[in-house]
Amino acid sequence: MTHLLASRLPIRTPGPAANGSPPGAGPASTNPDASSSERRAQRKGVESAEPGRDRPPSPDQAPASARLTPDDPIQEPPVLSVVIPTYNGRALLATCLARLDQHRPTQIPLEVIVADDASTDGTPDWVESAFPWVRLVRLSVNGGFCAAANAGIAVARGRFIQLLNNDAEVTAGWAEAGLRPFADPTVGSVAPLVLIRSDPTRVDSAGDGYAWFGWPFKRGHGEPAAHWENQSPGDVLGASGSSAFYRAEALRRVGGFDETFGAYYEDIDLALRLRWAGYRCRFEPSCRILHDVSATYDHGSPQLQRLMARNAELIFWRDLPPGWIAAALLPHLAFTAAQALHRLFEGRCRPFLQGKRDALGELWRRRQMPPPRPTAIARPHFPITVDPRRALRNHLRRPRGPVQPSNRG
Repeated sequence: MTHLLASRLPIRTPGPAANGSPPGAGPASTNPDASSSERRAQRKGVESAEPGRDRPPSPDQAPASARLTPDDPIQEPPVLSVVIPTYNGRALLATCLARLDQHRPTQIPLEVIVADDASTDGTPDWVESAFPWVRLVRLSVNGGFCAAANAGIAVARGRFIQLLNNDAEVTAGWAEAGLRPFADPTVGSVAPLVLIRSDPTRVDSAGDGYAWFGWPFKRGHGEPAAHWENQSPGDVLGASGSSAFYRAEALRRVGGFDETFGAYYEDIDLALRLRWAGYRCRFEPSCRILHDVSATYDHGSPQLQRLMARNAELIFWRDLPPGWIAAALLPHLAFTAAQALHRLFEGRCRPFLQGKRDALGELWRRRQMPPPRPTAIARPHFPITVDPRRALRNHLRRPRGPVQPSNRG
């Protein structure tokens, strides 16, 4: 068991492949010098850094806490690192880890990292005892899903990283199918076909979409799985954070997840920042993941409603191309007013308006500090949805049953 202690960790660089391609896509070798220096760094301990409030940390920031124990084995980097953020998620995590072990690929070196977000239910000790093949990251302070995800990504050694919710299950052949699109060096992320675990005949997500007037949505949500299973792979805006695959180098170029997002729409924000860096996202329907819808958050919580409203507004003003913002300004204001009216009738208007105020206040305070954009590897392209009526119908038809207690990071 690889055991780490952490408060916050920078995203660090493993020995990369020569061409960044998955197995079978071309020759892949590591840099011997980089590998040896990484070994020396691991023996000395992995340094961490306190993140800024706007973006996750970069490796050159000041060190803080978090070290590998001295007796950790030094191994060659795996091809795929699966990072599972969790908070008090023992009940869900047991199935998640069991399926990873059951469907472990035979031809792809794999590591599994559980990033525990200061759980109080004994999850870290239980993982350490029951799953000795898992690398464990312990955060001393609960920082939210994005902080736990970044902590796991920081110690990941794979050239490719899958972020997996603790309420998700992988299926046979998931890793091979999920890595296949990375043979194209412009692909920075891959969206699996995510099915609803309680009813695998229905879709949870076929990748993320974004309507031009400022509405993030899940493609295909609630639709029959049969409609999507035979679809051809293709470009989508981004991948759902429940089970997204990422090129590790792409994550490091854009800085990982924005920890101020907490746990909602963080995948949309990351998808758009990857787009600004010139990367594409491919939908791969042959990669299947099962996911519990609403098993991790109470969507009726005023705190979550406020966070969701804040994050959605930040994405519109901060992540979209200026031309889109100018064209969509009036429709966006009308859409926001319609949302507020809808929530007023539901008795949930106050947290919605508070979230919008939070976002505008943050944008005003940072108006002279635009978000940095990394040098793009290719011309950025933003496949934003012009006609979202189908997604809107799916959204209105979504189930609104009871939810379980929060177990996400």
